[in-house]
Amino acid sequence: MQTIQIYGASWCPDARRARRFFDENKVQYVWEDVDTSADAHDFVKKTNHGTIVVPTILFPDGSILIEPSNYELARKLEQIFPVENNESA
Repeated sequence: MQTIQIYGASWCPDARRARRFFDENKVQYVWEDVDTSADAHDFVKKTNHGTIVVPTILFPDGSILIEPSNYELARKLEQIFPVENNESA
């Protein structure tokens, strides 16, 4: 399974919030800093039509959220990691 990739920058409050959201919910991700990685910078620029917009988050299903709210992140996690109903018989 692929890992969630967060493309961001340490100076960006929205990127820090997204990381904090994943950390608090114990969701594994890979952090890609657009200021220190040319590949990350190029990916974000291409994805956002020539502009650097962070966080840009790539999910294992290939979907991308750009500057998502915590609500949007929670909804997306529910879609890609559904909670199984473990009722006893």
